Amino acid sequence: MENFDKGVNLGGWLSQYVAYDHEHFSTFITRADIGRIASWGLDHVRLPVDYPVFESDATPGVPNEEGFAYVDACLEWCAEAGLGVVLDVHEAPGFTFRNDLEEGDASGNTLFEDAAVQDRFVALWQMIALRYRDAPAPLILELLNEVTLPDNRLWNPLAARTVQAIREVSPDAVIMIGGTDNNAVSGLAGLVEIDDPGIVYTFHTYEPLYFTHQNAPWAAGPREWGQSPAYPGYLEGLADWLAEHPQHNQFGDQPVDRRMDRDYLADVVAPAVEFAARTGRELYCGEFGVASWVEPGSRRRWLADFYSLLREHGFGSAIWTYKAMDFGLVDAYGEVVDPEYLAIVIGDA
Repeated sequence: MENFDKGVNLGGWLSQYVAYDHEHFSTFITRADIGRIASWGLDHVRLPVDYPVFESDATPGVPNEEGFAYVDACLEWCAEAGLGVVLDVHEAPGFTFRNDLEEGDASGNTLFEDAAVQDRFVALWQMIALRYRDAPAPLILELLNEVTLPDNRLWNPLAARTVQAIREVSPDAVIMIGGTDNNAVSGLAGLVEIDDPGIVYTFHTYEPLYFTHQNAPWAAGPREWGQSPAYPGYLEGLADWLAEHPQHNQFGDQPVDRRMDRDYLADVVAPAVEFAARTGRELYCGEFGVASWVEPGSRRRWLADFYSLLREHGFGSAIWTYKAMDFGLVDAYGEVVDPEYLAIVIGDA
């Protein structure tokens, strides 16, 4: 996709913040960061935004101008730097993606069954689309991050309705839709296919999770397994451990006895390749990466293999993430975490 070939997420800025804090919003990402990203040769950012930045629960439908100002600024900085923006609603009214990695439970989400919450979601997107229909930078509107449902039955009608509502106020907007299973490649199965040339589709890839998230404190399975597998290599003992701990087997459909290597990753993304071939639609990988504490050589080899597959299939992408957040290319102080990892992202390795 033009302007959306290789990018980076701005996670932890306007999404997944510890508290709604203007000091954080004003300092975590600045114009200088956008300039730095452009200087690396990347062509876009993915901007995750949690809904309180756009509107308050106390006054839904009323724009939060202080919050919108940060998005406005990002778009202006990106326009100056020649970058595109994927604007992603990361958490929405009645929806969070965060609880299922820990407990395998999204029961707190009301968005997919509560008509009033769905009305609010659609109205929120109309407000966003209207505000940015003449955005200064190339822009894609991503409806929702990592839908937690096990299939697309409840998500499809809401996604289609939201697209229609956006089209009423912004006929030319490019709209991005991801599927279920937290936007895994498997979530493309049965995803609504809308006859609209302005629709693109997205998936995320962190497979195998027990490698990329090994010992992650927020991911119960990898944390409790407690092993540090190398890449390429095997998830030794994981099959037996999952058999003894079936509560952590929500990700257990992956072939845990198989060698992790480029062929493994090629099979992971194969359904996305098939989806693109069958539908003729653009596909984009909006998140991927390896936790920063993983042994550097393994981390780099996984990333190099995955980028080679993205190039092979012509998928645009944005790595998770630019700053901190346990996956950052730079740490909380802006220092590059691993120059060789960054070189793979940039394409110098």
